[in-house]
Amino acid sequence: MMKKTIMYFLLLLGATQTFSQELYDINTIQTIEIVFAESNWDALLDAEKAGDNNYTEAVSVTINGTTFNSVGVKYKGNSSYNPSQVKNPFHIELDTYEDHNYQGYTDIKLSNVIFDPSFVREAVSYTILRNYMHAPQANYANVYVNGTLIGLYTNVESISKKFVNNHFGSNDNAFFSCSPPDGAGPGSSDYPNLTYLGTSSSSYEDAYEIKSDDDTDPTIAVEHWDDLIELTDILNNDITNIETVLDVDRAIWMLAFDNVMVNLDSYIGQFKQNYYLYKDDSDRFNSIVWDLNMSFGTFSQTGEGGGPGPGGGGLNTTTQKAEMDHLLHDTSNDFPLVSELLAIPRYKKMYLAHFKTILTEQITNSNYLTLANDYQNIIDTAVQNDANKFYTYTQFLGSIDTDYSLGMNTASGLSNLMNARGTYLSGLSDFTNTQPTITDVLPSNTSPLIGDVITFTTNVIDTNTDAVFLGYRTDQNSPFTKILMYDDGAHNDGAAGDHVYGVDLLITDVYTQYYVYAENDAIGAFSPVRAEHEFYSIDATYLTITPGDLVINEIMASNETTVADQDGEYDDWLELYNNSSEVLSLDNLYLSDDPTDLLAWQFPNGLTIEPNSYLIVWCDKDEDQEGLHADLKFSAGGESAILSYADGTVIEDITFGEQTDDMGYARVPNGTGSFVIQTPTFNANNESLSIDEFTFEDNLNVYPNPTSDKLTIKSSNSIIENITVYNVQGQLLLNHNYQGANQIELDFTPFTKGVYLVNVNQTKTLKIVRN
Repeated sequence: MMKKTIMYFLLLLGATQTFSQELYDINTIQTIEIVFAESNWDALLDAEKAGDNNYTEAVSVTINGTTFNSVGVKYKGNSSYNPSQVKNPFHIELDTYEDHNYQGYTDIKLSNVIFDPSFVREAVSYTILRNYMHAPQANYANVYVNGTLIGLYTNVESISKKFVNNHFGSNDNAFFSCSPPDGAGPGSSDYPNLTYLGTSSSSYEDAYEIKSDDDTDPTIAVEHWDDLIELTDILNNDITNIETVLDVDRAIWMLAFDNVMVNLDSYIGQFKQNYYLYKDDSDRFNSIVWDLNMSFGTFSQTGEGGGPGPGGGGLNTTTQKAEMDHLLHDTSNDFPLVSELLAIPRYKKMYLAHFKTILTEQITNSNYLTLANDYQNIIDTAVQNDANKFYTYTQFLGSIDTDYSLGMNTASGLSNLMNARGTYLSGLSDFTNTQPTITDVLPSNTSPLIGDVITFTTNVIDTNTDAVFLGYRTDQNSPFTKILMYDDGAHNDGAAGDHVYGVDLLITDVYTQYYVYAENDAIGAFSPVRAEHEFYSIDATYLTITPGDLVINEIMASNETTVADQDGEYDDWLELYNNSSEVLSLDNLYLSDDPTDLLAWQFPNGLTIEPNSYLIVWCDKDEDQEGLHADLKFSAGGESAILSYADGTVIEDITFGEQTDDMGYARVPNGTGSFVIQTPTFNANNESLSIDEFTFEDNLNVYPNPTSDKLTIKSSNSIIENITVYNVQGQLLLNHNYQGANQIELDFTPFTKGVYLVNVNQTKTLKIVRN
């Protein structure tokens, strides 16, 4: 079944922000009420915008009836902001002063729709874009300040560390806003076009804004600037290695989207801006589109040749924009992300495939128009009530099919522009060329076992097919690996030359995501057509260990002096024991100390444990150290130790209470018994110190045992310094120190009937029965 990347793995979704929350429900206009203590709040925000652009503290911000006190608010924007206008764009930061969030969100970005009589460009564009790459959510909000309606705003999800963590699985790597920090304009030449400017970060700081800077460790910022510089160096000077530093497929989707949608306030526009770059844990930068309020052809620009016309010239009129070159900048050194990528034949064919997908799914079938009309119906009343909007209600109604002048720019009527653009592009040879037809993408086994080799086959109808590839991965945040498929009769693909392509693949994980890419001499094709953003997937099964065959045999949660690891560190440890007569594989098994996160740490593949044998796992969060070190630590105050599989199978779930320094929490009898606190038996039989086999030294006498009230412990020639008493659940009931005592008396009358463990001087453990 085909699934979107962000929706695939159910267990991961439990730890990930849901992407359809009320705050961005397109069918609901949000209500956001800001309250300032000062009546001159607008002047205060203007002053901050003109200065350091810091936040002004609002008394409260209320979102859909939920009130947050002490919230940071400021104006944002460059060309959309003006101190003389009432309706300026807002950035609300809920957690500036206190730890607030609304449905998991802390940053609220509100655009004032200054360049869009239709009010729908931004919301429609983000809706379209999210079909092809990770992109913000967007809807609408009525914004009030001190009880007065300021107007209807577009409410766009912030591209923040929370955003990249949700979409790319991390947030502590290099992260850049690719827009000049001081704003772009005709008088500036500092544009984030990814040109290589040398090895000094100072050459880049006027064009890019680092978002991952850590003031507590300045070396992090240096490393992240170096990451960006490396990207520009490889893009411009070593393009054959570009996939090591850039998610090329996602970058191609961005370029195709910007061009189809005539989004010129973007990388392909005059100022080469309005996108983000985030480096994921696979060391590849991911492009993220931002600021779509001037999409659908609002932004105008002078052509590369300085004159009008679509052939590389200016893009000012609706006709010029409708006939904008679909390969705009493909030979320009000022746009290396376009020119360098499209100079590679395979990347160009991928670009044409993605371009055609957007064109046919959104433009020529008028889906953009359906969205625009639907969104206008949702906001119609709110637009009428917006006294500070920049256009009349009549212009709002006419903006779908009427052009309106905005001074230096023209807001093309959406259907005027896009109907003409769809007709123009559809007639170009790059899009009339026949694409490979990919059908019947099938694995030979839809429920394989991990370790199986299965065959993927597909039917590709194209007499001029140059190559067919299978892209696959086993982690949703990792790159796809591309391998060649064959129609030679030797890869379980039927007869040679029958248009059926095949390739074998070893299944190594619980799920595999995959797609097929084929190309001829003119254009490529994907299946599914939105790959790599969408893909097919298969789930693999695996053999699980029978509960009881493998057990957690001993835990030490407070190791002060007992035993050190190979680096001389006294860390927490856990001992496993194989009760069975078979060698047990620990493949696909996880260890956790948290019942809400069962997949905290996975045992390395290939690890086994022999029959009636022990295995030590150091629980110290030191995975880089030699040996078996888990990414978790136990709490001496008590918690859990759980062995389970990703499919939900749990084979051990141990809960322990407060632990004593240098004492083990061990099964007695070994491998099968209940847990008791005793002297540790690291990597050994727990009964070597078993209370059932304990032989007391001649100088230690204990009586009476069993006892109904008092217990006497007497040592003939040794000093008793400490006594602890535990129940069999490991709970500490008594801990007492003595000075110079060789005989003590314990009162057992407060204890219920049962078995208790009495430890003398933290060396001798006695089993005492209370009757």
